[in-house]
Amino acid sequence: MTAIPLGVPRRPVEFTLDGQEVRVPEGSTILDACRAAGKDVPTLCEGDTLTPKNACRVCVVEVEGARTLAPACSRRAEPGMVVRTDTERARHSRKVVLELLASSVDLSTTPAVAGWLKEYEAKPDRFGPDAARVDEQPRIDNDLYVRDYGKCILCYKCVDACGEQWQNTFAISVAGRGFDARISVEHDAPLTDSACVYCGNCIEVCPTGALSFKSEFDMRAAGTWDEERQTETTTVCAYCGVGCNLTLHVQDNEIVKVTSPHDNPVTHGNLCIKGRFGYQHVQNRD
Repeated sequence: MTAIPLGVPRRPVEFTLDGQEVRVPEGSTILDACRAAGKDVPTLCEGDTLTPKNACRVCVVEVEGARTLAPACSRRAEPGMVVRTDTERARHSRKVVLELLASSVDLSTTPAVAGWLKEYEAKPDRFGPDAARVDEQPRIDNDLYVRDYGKCILCYKCVDACGEQWQNTFAISVAGRGFDARISVEHDAPLTDSACVYCGNCIEVCPTGALSFKSEFDMRAAGTWDEERQTETTTVCAYCGVGCNLTLHVQDNEIVKVTSPHDNPVTHGNLCIKGRFGYQHVQNRD
């Protein structure tokens, strides 16, 4: 018999979503309702283990009576509200946001973006060759992970994961203003001289590949990274007795990176340095 954990009972909230009456538990967001109804609303900065920051604005929807478009990831469902997700206004806003993002940063390793650009007929090239871009070389200053700010959309998910929402290390924050804004450690020092504890939880939540395993970065550079050939196996970390779950990503009989299930009640996708990066002994042939 499977034990079902009981939480605080939540009253249902009824509202209209794209002409249909829907019912979701109290406290749910519009995005939660869209996903429950099978509607594909794009989002980049939203994470299932983090509080939404409303940074990317790709998930905006139209709420009847509201002056501005609402971010579906953070707007709570309210009784009687009327929401439309596929209006011309919402689609145009998503198109422009995608164009602005794709014209300023490299989204080539961002899942689903290529399909969204096609769906919304976004044309980042229309801004011309003089469009300001974050053309910065990847920072490779340690053997575990790479920081490629040329792919960063400033969604702040890594800052939240490193800060008060999970790790409480506070090793990174936003530095600079305007186009000079970027995620940085204190005094823009090398990662090895910072407060980073190399848990890799920032990599877990990064939506664009701006933060990646050194192994993945090297394989992509060599043209050997192929997710279609990879298998995923979830196991229990053997380093201590906490019981963290690890998902091993294996390609050609080699572990290429480690993630953690977000629905795990112990870790919620978070790991320590040993769980995230301490897999080399498994395939040490010496």
